[in-house]
Parts: sequence; C-alpha cells; structure tokens
Amino acid sequence: MSLDTDRLRHLARLARLALPEPQLAPLQHDLARIVTLVDALQAVDVEGVPPLAHPLALGLPLRDDRVTDADRHADLAALAPAEAGGYYLVPKVLE
Repeated sequence: MSLDTDRLRHLARLARLALPEPQLAPLQHDLARIVTLVDALQAVDVEGVPPLAHPLALGLPLRDDRVTDADRHADLAALAPAEAGGYYLVPKVLE
C-alpha cells in the first residue's frame, strides 16, 4: 500500500494532528515501513499455531499453603499499651 502525501494529510486530519510540512516526508517514510512490516506479518502462515501469552512456558513458583510462623499474638499483645478481646486498643483520633 502506498502512502502518498494527500492520504497522510487525510489521516492526520482524522487523527486531529497538526503536522507541519517538514514533518510529512519523514512521517510518510516511517509509516510506509510500518505498513510493509504489517504486510509481512500478515503473510506469515500461523495455521495450527495455538495462541499464547508468552513465548516461554513460565510458571509461578508456588509453595504449599500451610502456616509456617508460630502464633506470637500473646508476645506482641504484651508490648501493646492496651489490648482487649484479641484486639489492640488505640486512642480515638476522630470525634
């Protein structure tokens, strides 16, 4: 697909872009290269290739879902200024 200057101006107007005249030629060249790349990607045969999210089969290292820390509530509650019913009591800050 050729991308002439008139088509580029039309695309810029549709995209609400104000392109100065000196930027048209480099942008036209860059967009032509992008269109050529997309055409090359469209030509690749991907029949039978399953879609994938990542090229490598990465898995998350999972650990067993079990408690590994001891219950230290009594030790920590002893450090608190006030504790009742298993909760730390703090001063009221909002009226």
